[in-house]
Amino acid sequence: MTEPKAIAIDGPVASGKTVVGRLLAQRLGYRVLDTGLMYRAITWQALEDGVDLEDREGMASLVEEHDLEVRFEDGGEASIFLDNRDVTPYLRLPEVEQGVSRVARIPAVRDAMVARQRSIGREGQVVMVGRDIGTVVLPDAPLKVYLTAAVEERAQRRYKELQGLGTGVGYEQVLRELQQRDRLDLEREIAPLRPAEDATIVTTDGLNVRDVVEWVVSLLGKST
Repeated sequence: MTEPKAIAIDGPVASGKTVVGRLLAQRLGYRVLDTGLMYRAITWQALEDGVDLEDREGMASLVEEHDLEVRFEDGGEASIFLDNRDVTPYLRLPEVEQGVSRVARIPAVRDAMVARQRSIGREGQVVMVGRDIGTVVLPDAPLKVYLTAAVEERAQRRYKELQGLGTGVGYEQVLRELQQRDRLDLEREIAPLRPAEDATIVTTDGLNVRDVVEWVVSLLGKST
């Protein structure tokens, strides 16, 4: 089995890319980075600092003022630090979830995050997960996978996840928010969500996560 230096996994919210990326990294002994965590960290910091998420100049200044660092644990999982503080536990808060798409559209934020992500990609042995990895961050990655699923299927997955966290959010609300998130990701001016031309598209509706991982592993020998 040929193991590429970096593997790019893209897809919309709740398509399964994060868990597939994590299991694939474990299988290969690679590090795994969900790049969305970096945008969530900037969103969380903006909320903490009281910066309007629509204020592009304010958000650009915020990125320059705070030091964001990705640290990998022994098992390859990534934690996000801001100014030497681990903010990973705060990145799934509802207010962060609701604001991250707006932050990810800001050019100065994307430029800063993409530069950091490319640096990590150059180090090798990483599975990188996001929405623009194959198209923008690592366009030369030898293996690119785009996971997708019907929005109703993805909403059901996210709903179950939120139920497990003890939230009172209903399925219809989750569906509406996912549709809004999709629209923002697809229509943003910079790095809109789309599969790379040479990506393998995998529809995950009804598939077991481990089956998807096995499918990606089967692609490794064809990637170089």
